[in-house]
Amino acid sequence: MNHNILQAQVKKNGLALDPRTKLILLITMSTFVLGSAGDGIPFLAPCLCVVPFVLFLTAKKFKTAFIYAIIYITTSVLFNLLSYNSKGVVNFILLGSAGILTRFMPSIMIGVYVLTTTTVSEFNAAMLRLKLSEKIIIPLSVMFRFFPTVADEFFSINSAMRMRGVSFSSKNIAKMIEYRLVPLLTCSVKIGEELSAAALTRGLGGNVKRTNVCEIGFHLQDILIILLCAVPFALLILSRLGAF
Repeated sequence: MNHNILQAQVKKNGLALDPRTKLILLITMSTFVLGSAGDGIPFLAPCLCVVPFVLFLTAKKFKTAFIYAIIYITTSVLFNLLSYNSKGVVNFILLGSAGILTRFMPSIMIGVYVLTTTTVSEFNAAMLRLKLSEKIIIPLSVMFRFFPTVADEFFSINSAMRMRGVSFSSKNIAKMIEYRLVPLLTCSVKIGEELSAAALTRGLGGNVKRTNVCEIGFHLQDILIILLCAVPFALLILSRLGAF
């Protein structure tokens, strides 16, 4: 099972954005939606929350886009309609769940977009363009390859356990967790060792500067996205200066 997360090759669909543009977009979403930096500007966060939906549509990930839109709209409507009509524990649960989804979900979806549309080569090339040390680039590259590999192993273990009749409906919860957790931990250790060996084999961390055949650069779409990201920061500065 291949999730195409920061793999060597990812099918190119939609906007071909530079990895640095995607990072700027991720920082903007985290600052204003997750970090609530623009709470004084009522329309800012909802407008930014539309961005993941549009990006997934351009990447032809229609199912992901509409699932995100349905969950976000439903949560926002329930939060606005029911939060003032409930009290006590119900109100606390409603505010907590709605707040987590409306603030965390847009940033998480942008992160998913970045991971599923960026190859390892593009990521490394972008980080080298930013003049970052390989002591930072190499662990990040290995880490991002680690998680999708572990996810593949988890789905494989899950399928094997279902074939053996060990499922979440089983009466013995302890064995159900044990039969999944122990193999997953063992596989995680093995995957970490294999990825480290692969990184050394490819010469990562060597004294000679490595080349990269991956072509990245800023284009018209990148400039438009960067300008879009600059607007919230400009509005935030103007609001702090009392312009509106």
